[in-house]
This record gives sequence, structure tokens and C-alpha cells, in this order.
Amino acid sequence: MNGRGPWLKPGEQVPYGHVLHAAARLRWSPAAVVSRLTALGYTDIQHAEASLPGTVDLPDTVDLDDVPLIRDVSAQYSPSWLDVGKPVSLRQILESAGLANRGPADVARRLTALGYRLGGAGRSLPESPNPGDTVLISTGRGRYGQWLDWGDEVSAFHVLVAAGELICSPYAAATRLIALGLRLPYTPEPVDELILKSSGEYGDHHGARWFYGTPPVGHILAVAQETGRRPADIVARLTELGYDRPVAPDHPEADDLIILSEELDGREPWLVKNTVVGLSMRHILRAALATGRSPADIAERLAALGHRLHENANLPAIADEADIRLLATVDRSYLDNVHLEHVLRSASLTGRSPADVASRLTALGHRLPDDVAYPEVRGSLAAAT
Repeated sequence: MNGRGPWLKPGEQVPYGHVLHAAARLRWSPAAVVSRLTALGYTDIQHAEASLPGTVDLPDTVDLDDVPLIRDVSAQYSPSWLDVGKPVSLRQILESAGLANRGPADVARRLTALGYRLGGAGRSLPESPNPGDTVLISTGRGRYGQWLDWGDEVSAFHVLVAAGELICSPYAAATRLIALGLRLPYTPEPVDELILKSSGEYGDHHGARWFYGTPPVGHILAVAQETGRRPADIVARLTELGYDRPVAPDHPEADDLIILSEELDGREPWLVKNTVVGLSMRHILRAALATGRSPADIAERLAALGHRLHENANLPAIADEADIRLLATVDRSYLDNVHLEHVLRSASLTGRSPADVASRLTALGHRLPDDVAYPEVRGSLAAAT
């Protein structure tokens, strides 16, 4: 459409999109473009299916804003026009809507007015634009990517993946997919927002986030308490939504929310299950003091809730504030060796002698493999001498 080559080839069919593009650029009617092309010897011109046999159905006018809508978004190597002889895919509508910042329903109406047939005939589309729609219907990336189309069923896992990419609520992703004409294995419910929402203490201090991995058991119990549902109902719903089945007690105990919260206040952030290094000994001791229960009782209850101590840990019979202060200075797990520099750091921070620190850490199950004669003198006294 610039008056220079490449030129339409005689004998080859003129694409319908070319007719519409020419009409928009020249401000002619499509019928006038067809008439002139025919006079120039181009008699094989693609056209939309007419409502009456033997007739050509052409729109009265075409605007330049229509041109992006009729470019085939699936063409990978060279621009081409949307084939009017084939039903329009959902991908075509959503990508065109995204490029034009128009609602999918608006794009669908305009393509229909231009003579195109929609693949999802009779299906409604949302009026509001959403730049994330193409992500919602994409099942992959690059050459391995595929596109969901009208009426396809979407897996619960796909909803979670798409929501994660868009950083939006899985509930919002699910409701939008249904609005786009896709089928889900479950019906989105407003309570899903509460079930899947974190208040933001998991690394994001700028507001609520959404769980894309299985929510902690503390969150499940808190939601059950807030909604008046049984924990088993929350677990069942999470399974329907595509999450691995979490561990949750059928009969919560009064202290469960306390011992499952990192700050022992019954609120987020909740303990996150760690199957590698296990539960923090310090948390067990703090929970024992907070609840008046023994460390063994706390450890047993947390194990029933899916949180276990590492097998190397030695649980003391009673909770001691001194142990809690000492463990706060140790950044080594039960899988790590505790070396001289770690002992000296803890001794300095607690005011205890290196020998006392080494002896107590060994009693608690930490490994101190270095052959070191730790001094009995506290750091402050050693410095004075």
C-alpha cells in the first residue's frame, strides 16, 4: 500500500484483507476496491461468505483502526491477512484486542461486521480489555507453545501457572478464563480469594500476595476458623484448585495457631514446611515457653501438623531461655558443621565461654568436627587479660 513493489501477482487470488486494507487507506468502499481490481485484471478476489447465495457480502466502510484486527497474528515469518474463509480463533481476537487496547467483545463485533466468522459462534466475550488474556490461553512458550481455543477445558494447574505469570489472584484468572469461553474442572467461588491470599509477610511487604505453592497448614486452620468451615473442607477445596493435598488436622487444638505462627501470635507469617533441614529447634523452645507445654509435647504436635525436627537434633527436656538466646546466634542447620568461627561468634554474642557454647551445641545435636580445645574463659574476660 505504498505504491511500490512487491505487487499483487496476476492469476493469484487477492486476499480479502488486502481489499479491506486498500479501502481503509484510500477511504473507498470495499466494493469500489473490488470493482477497480477487477477492471485491472484481478478477477479472483477472496470475499466473505454472503448471507444470500450468489452474492458478495462486503462491509460499507473500513477504518484504519480495523487494519490491525485483520492481520493474522499466527503468521510467524511474514505479515499476512486473516483468512476470511476460516473461523476466527480466540487467540486472534485476544491478541488483536491487546494490540488495540480494546475489549474482546468489541473486536469480535467488528470482525463480524467486516465479514469474518467467529470460531465460537454464539459465545459471549468480556467487554473489558485485559492485556493478560493471551497469557491465560497460552499453554507454553516459544515453538512448543500452544493456544487454547473456544470451548477448550483448562486444567486447574494451568490456572495456577497463568495466575503466577500474571501475578494475579488464581480466582481472578479462573473467572476471566470462564468469561473467555473456556471450561474449568471447578466453579470459581468468592471464598477462593480468602483461601489463596497471604497478607504479604512472605517476602513482599507491599500488600497481599497469592499462594502458588501449597499454603502452610497455619493458613489453612486460620481460614477454617474465619469462615466457620472444617479444615477438611479447606483442604478439599485446595485440592480442587490444583494444589497438592496439604496436611491439616481434623480436630485442631487450642494452641495450634500459636505454635504454627513464626512470631507465636497466632497470625502470619506461618511456619513453612522444610523437608531438608527440618523444623527450627529454637521455635520449639519458644513455643514451649509461650504455651507452658513441654518441648517434647510441642515437637510431637508440630510433627502431626507436618513439621518435623531433623533426626540429628536432640530435644531438651525443658525449654531454657539461655538455649533460645544461644540458638538465635547460630545460622547453621543440623546438616551443617559448626566450626571454630561459629562457636566464637556465638560466644561473643551471648557472653558465654567458647567451651560452654561448644558443649551446649553438641548436647543439642549440632556437629562440631574440629579438634579444638575451646577456652573456658568468656570473651570479655579474655579480652581484659
